[in-house]
Amino acid sequence: MREGLTSSVFWILVIVLFAQSIAQNGALTHMAALLTDRGVPPSGAVLALSAMGAASLLGRLTTGWLLDRFGPKIFVRVGVVVFGTGLCLLSQVHSLPAFYGAFIVIALGSSLCGFFPLNVALIHWFERKRARALSAMSIGLAFGGIMVPLVAESLTTFGWRATALASGLIAIGVGFPLAMMIRNSPHEHGEVVDGVVEEEKPTSREAADAEPQTRDFTAREALRTSAFWLIALGHGFALFVVHAVSVHAITHLKEGLGYSVAQASLVISLVTVFQIVGVLLGWAIGDRYKKRLIAAACMLAHALGLLLLTYAVSIVMVVAFAVLHGTAWGLRGPFMQAMRADYFGRSAIGMILGLSFMIIVIGQVGGPIIPGIFADITGNYRVGFTILAALAGAGSLFFIVARKPKRPLL
Repeated sequence: MREGLTSSVFWILVIVLFAQSIAQNGALTHMAALLTDRGVPPSGAVLALSAMGAASLLGRLTTGWLLDRFGPKIFVRVGVVVFGTGLCLLSQVHSLPAFYGAFIVIALGSSLCGFFPLNVALIHWFERKRARALSAMSIGLAFGGIMVPLVAESLTTFGWRATALASGLIAIGVGFPLAMMIRNSPHEHGEVVDGVVEEEKPTSREAADAEPQTRDFTAREALRTSAFWLIALGHGFALFVVHAVSVHAITHLKEGLGYSVAQASLVISLVTVFQIVGVLLGWAIGDRYKKRLIAAACMLAHALGLLLLTYAVSIVMVVAFAVLHGTAWGLRGPFMQAMRADYFGRSAIGMILGLSFMIIVIGQVGGPIIPGIFADITGNYRVGFTILAALAGAGSLFFIVARKPKRPLL
């Protein structure tokens, strides 16, 4: 066999996601703080994320089948423009409904140019090294979090309007030219899956006839397997913690634990550093060991990390949270899509991912809402965070029992 040049386009995808994530992570991480400054209670702050989750669900369900049929490149190009436009609109709003509306536009753009279509693109480019490729692309998302202190400084120095406008212009100015370079499949670029050309091996006719011929799952067939639902539920339970931390961690660190905004932002940056560590760990081990068992271990790390953050009485506990949560996030995240592609194949992966999001969105929306409601009632995030930690721990069982289904016969 010989190696091809698949990595050239692969790294373009990494850079596209990296550029988008800088703007997206900064906007989403500080959204709750912006709403709080406008006098909105914690439960009201998460309404914007609820609207974003609904818009993102609509976008994924609509584009899943279209991605399989037409490929992701056109959607990424349109999505970058919509995403950047949403951030620019955010800088001009003067009412709370308009504020929510801007975030719906951002969510639609993100669903078109974010992890969903880029994952579909990479899945079509890689098979044997799929987990490694998806982990490496996640570095782009993780590096976006490192920009949080810079975004916090920009918010303090220039205000949130100027910060949102600059983020939108960067997203379009950097992301669109790179999106123009994306190809749907290796064949469009004169290459092959994994960049490897296999040497043909002579086989006897009897051996070929004896070996059962299988094919990829259709979306309808995937829905009938327990693995589809178990992976989706496990993924959704993980996002209870991920999105709760993304929205409420800075507020909890500031108001509940007494840290300054700058110190809280540094904690989030530390999470990002260990997210990158987790991604690199996934790069090293993702295609060597059982992904479902690694994902289950990550769920337990999410749970323990959130409990440490919730009841932290020292900086050591806060740092331990950052290590556990960040590493688990970076390691587990890319495995979700890699497992689905391993289990169900590439042919209908866009629709399968889109349908999975119908379940995953429960964690994406519920993660911010649950602690927000309890914060309104109790004045802190302890009860809400504890509930989510318990859900994440229980969610590890979904991955443990999610075994690979047998492929359909031709």
